[in-house]
Amino acid sequence: MTKFNFPDQTNFYKGKVRDVYFIADDRLVMVASDRISAFDVILPRPIPFKGQVLNQIAAYMLSETKDVCKNWLIDIPAPNVSIGKKCDPFKIEMVVRGNLVGHAWRTYSSGKRILCGATMPDGLKENDFFPEPIITPSTKADAGHDEDISPDEIIEKGLATRDEWTMLSQYAFHLFEKGKAIAAKRGLILADTKYEFGKLGDEIYLMDEVHTPDSSRYFYADGFEERQERGERQKQLSKEFVREWLIANNFMGKEGQIVPEMSDEWVNTISKRYIELYEKVIGKKFLPEKLSDDETYNRIISSLNKYST
Repeated sequence: MTKFNFPDQTNFYKGKVRDVYFIADDRLVMVASDRISAFDVILPRPIPFKGQVLNQIAAYMLSETKDVCKNWLIDIPAPNVSIGKKCDPFKIEMVVRGNLVGHAWRTYSSGKRILCGATMPDGLKENDFFPEPIITPSTKADAGHDEDISPDEIIEKGLATRDEWTMLSQYAFHLFEKGKAIAAKRGLILADTKYEFGKLGDEIYLMDEVHTPDSSRYFYADGFEERQERGERQKQLSKEFVREWLIANNFMGKEGQIVPEMSDEWVNTISKRYIELYEKVIGKKFLPEKLSDDETYNRIISSLNKYST
């Protein structure tokens, strides 16, 4: 993936799946690559159109939730590019869980009933709904794995004040309710997701991508209860199938483990699954668009000039 150089650029950060350019200390250019990561490891082959899928789902969801919380997004100049306001981020991921799945289920099945300060009641099966959604925050690590943390520890470590934590929690729950409503219209259940927030002055802004398959887990609503009663696996739309493939091939990101080889057929399958999720969540046909580096650059420059402060 090409590394750009923009006028007034002050910094550059290469994330696991996105490249972030800092412009004049008040804006960010975020380029969603086709890289894919799992277990905090970048897999060896890119996935065609993944960057466009994630960027456009995030743009749609940010637009749909801006009545709940202000967000960072200013413009989408290219299929895989977002330009937005630079906020001072909280180094916390606000993970909201409506269903007992993933990390929560692994914790629960080990016999524990407290996760990040949240209580999980007895008597639940994998994928069951919690009586009410819970927040299980994690630290936002610059490198390596994110770590579970409780609200009391967040306040104690100065990652947020008590008032800020209250506001972040309220925003996260309200965004989750909005996300669930959007999903329900499409025949889906938003099982869990994560939100990232920052501050601009004294105001809290929603940042980063929202309700995408990389940050969320969706179940198909049709037949959900029947599958639960029969103890069957739930049909889901997320990148969990990539994690499952890795686990089946003895890779969980642990030291000494080797990432399995990704065939052309498997890469194409992953791409199709991402496009399927786009079409299911958005309700529109996915229109793949590949721009040259020069055209992408020119579109970004044009947008930066248009929205310069």
